[in-house]
Amino acid sequence: MTSPQSDPAPQPPQPPQGHAHGHTHSHGPAAPVSKHLRKVIAAVVIPFATAVVVGLIAFWPGGVPDHERTGVGFDRQTQDGKVVQVVKVDCADVNAAQVPPTGDTSTPSGREAVAEQEGECVKATVEVTSGDDKGRKFVEVVQPDAPRQLREGQGVVVAYAPDAPRDLQYSVTDVNRKIPMTLLAAIFALAVIAVGRLRGVMALVALAVSFAVLTLFILPAILQGSNPLVVAVIGASAIMLAALYMCHGVTARTSVAVVGTLISLLLIGLLGSLFIGWADLSGNTDDNTGLIHGLYPDIDMSGLLLAGVIIGSLGVLDDVTVTQTSAVWELHQADPQMGWRGLYRAGIRIGRDHIASVVNTLVLAYAGAALPLLLLFSIAQSSVGTVANSELVAEEIVRTLVGSIGLVASVPVTTVLAALVVSADRQGAGTSSSTAAAPARTGRGRRRKA
Repeated sequence: MTSPQSDPAPQPPQPPQGHAHGHTHSHGPAAPVSKHLRKVIAAVVIPFATAVVVGLIAFWPGGVPDHERTGVGFDRQTQDGKVVQVVKVDCADVNAAQVPPTGDTSTPSGREAVAEQEGECVKATVEVTSGDDKGRKFVEVVQPDAPRQLREGQGVVVAYAPDAPRDLQYSVTDVNRKIPMTLLAAIFALAVIAVGRLRGVMALVALAVSFAVLTLFILPAILQGSNPLVVAVIGASAIMLAALYMCHGVTARTSVAVVGTLISLLLIGLLGSLFIGWADLSGNTDDNTGLIHGLYPDIDMSGLLLAGVIIGSLGVLDDVTVTQTSAVWELHQADPQMGWRGLYRAGIRIGRDHIASVVNTLVLAYAGAALPLLLLFSIAQSSVGTVANSELVAEEIVRTLVGSIGLVASVPVTTVLAALVVSADRQGAGTSSSTAAAPARTGRGRRRKA
């Protein structure tokens, strides 16, 4: 008799309980979006992914084209070496063939000339430790004002010039940094795995895939004469698809981030193409780009500059779009009754803070990379207008501003896409929830659900 009396008591609050049940259902581990929305998203993402695969196949290079080595800059044959002996000598003895200094130390060249005659130089014996000439030794003289000094036991990189006289075929070109660089990379990988766990492992795998696309597709395809912009768009899209889906899973949330990133990349490509052409930026501003143009004159250097803008912006774009999509999804989980406008307004408030930090980060990153150049202009006491008008600096300004505009645009674009998707899914989920809650109008049904 006790249970029949207890059953009628909760009857009046049945509708609220049924509503509450539907509310908690939307917070459970149900499918992130309805079947209809999954089809809509697939209809957008699958053709895009197919086009990327077709582009990879169509533009896939057969490897880096061969060329005759110039012996200039990075285009040299190199081997490993080791400094086996270091002896300090009078610079006058090893620089005897040079023109005697005038004694005028008011200019940098005069001070260098005096140091080369009156200073103490280093005479280093270097042994080649790799290649056909392994074990061969040669002498390298280091001037006292040289930026890089040699010490005994130090690993070095030596350049080989086969056409030079035998005594001058080898010379030290750099320090061997393989061990510290490898150790630093290992520490980075361990830190990512320790903190990110499985996500960290997938992030490292995605990083390897990105590097593979860059070195096996983008760079060789550009060297073979393919349009740098087209190659960069295809390669960046492949990197984006691999990185986002591997790191964040094949979900509707990730697909929204993919679409937002794609729209932002297209905007960056259009703005970059417009302003690089309008500002007459050639992309050939230093020794390295000059060497590339000399070896492969058919490469469109301005197109190469635009490709660099797109690829350079991709990494930060991924961060922004994924963060905004996740923010909207979490807002929906916190309040499933919020419409798309409310989700957008709440998400854009988060995005404004993200914009401020990301743009500042991007500008400072480019400024840090160009710090020696900016210091050189400061020494020359050039005006800000003169500095900004020089092509070397103008390239960095256009690169920074175009990338920043794309980043800023990605926030509202991705936020509104995510808000529309989750709000549309809420309506579908609400229908299924109310349907599921219909049998729960009896106390027995509620107990079974619980």
